[in-house]
Amino acid sequence: MALLPAAVRKFPTKIFRSNVSNINCQLRLQNRPKGLLAPGDLQLIESPVPEIRDGQALARVKYLSIDPTMRLWMAADTYLPAVGVGEVMRAIGFAEIVESRHPDYKKGDRLTGLTGLQEYVILDESAKRSFQKVPKIPFVPDTVFLGVLGVNGLTAFFGMEIAQPKKGDTLVVSAAAGATGSIVGQIGKIHGCRVVGIAGSDDKCAWIAKDLGFDAAINYKHPDWKEKLATATPKGIDIDFENVGGDIMQTVLGRMNLHGRVVLCGLISGYTKGDPGMASFATVLVKRLRVQGFIILDYASRFMEAATQLGHWKMFGKLKDRETIVEGLEKAPDAINMLFTGGNTGKLIVKL
Repeated sequence: MALLPAAVRKFPTKIFRSNVSNINCQLRLQNRPKGLLAPGDLQLIESPVPEIRDGQALARVKYLSIDPTMRLWMAADTYLPAVGVGEVMRAIGFAEIVESRHPDYKKGDRLTGLTGLQEYVILDESAKRSFQKVPKIPFVPDTVFLGVLGVNGLTAFFGMEIAQPKKGDTLVVSAAAGATGSIVGQIGKIHGCRVVGIAGSDDKCAWIAKDLGFDAAINYKHPDWKEKLATATPKGIDIDFENVGGDIMQTVLGRMNLHGRVVLCGLISGYTKGDPGMASFATVLVKRLRVQGFIILDYASRFMEAATQLGHWKMFGKLKDRETIVEGLEKAPDAINMLFTGGNTGKLIVKL
C-alpha cells in the first residue's frame, strides 16, 4: 500500500508480537533517477512483517549507511545487478536479531550487511554471504560499524594498500571530508605521507586540516583552487586517491609525478550525470602512471584483518571520525542527495 508524504500520512497503530511490529516500512525503487533523486523515485511502502520459518531470523534495522554507490545501483548493472524497479532499495545497514528460528542467530545478535532501506529484514541461509556479526564494544557507538570499522574504513584500508604509500610521498585525496576520504588521509599520515585533501567547503577543509592532521586542505569551490593545489604540492603528487573524477581528477593527474599511483575508488561527479568523468589517458601514458580500480567485495576474505588494524588505530587515537545523522526512513532519499550536494561531513547515516 503506497503511503502519503511523510508530513501528512498517519501510520496505523502498531500491534506488537514479541516486541516486533506487524508493519514493515520500506523504500522501493519506483523510477530510475535522472540527476538527483526526485520525489517518487523511491516510494515509501507499508508491507506486513512475515512470520519467520525454520531456518530464518528476523532483524530490526537500526541504522542505514548512505553511500554514493547507491546512486549507481539505481541506474545500471555494475559490480552488482541494478536494483529492479519495484524492489526494496539496496543499502547496507546495522540490525539486531529480534526473533530467530535459525541455528546461527539468536535474539540480540548484532549484524551489518545488505539490509535494504527498510525497518525489518529476514535472514536465511544466504545471509552468511551478505551479513557479518559485530561485537558490542563498551563506549563505542553502533554506528562505528558502518563507518571506520565498516565499509568505508575497509575501503580506505585496502585502497591505501593498493597505493603502496611510502614515507615522504605526497598523497592527494578528493572528497577528503567524506566517510572514506577522511580515513584515507589519516592512514596516509600514519604511513608518513604529506597529505593534501580536496573538499567542498571551508568548514570541511578546517576539519580535515585542524582535527585530522592533513598537511593542506583545498576548497575546490574557490576560484583559485588549482593554484592552491599547486602550492600545496610543490614536489608534485605521488598518489591520487580518487573519489570524484571530472575536472578535479584531471587537475590532480596533471601534477602527478612519473610512475605515480592512482587509486580509483569512485567517480562521484558523474553519478548523477550518466557520465563517469574519466580523465584523459594521454596523461596516464605520458607520466607512466599506474591506475587501478577496486571493489571492496574483492577483499571479503580479509575483512577481519583490516577491521582489527583499523580498530587498533582508532583505539590509540590515530583515526578520528565524524558522523552526519539523519533521522527517519522517509528522509533517506534526501540523505542520498546530500552526498552529491555536499550536505554531509564524514559518515552519512539514517537512524530508524
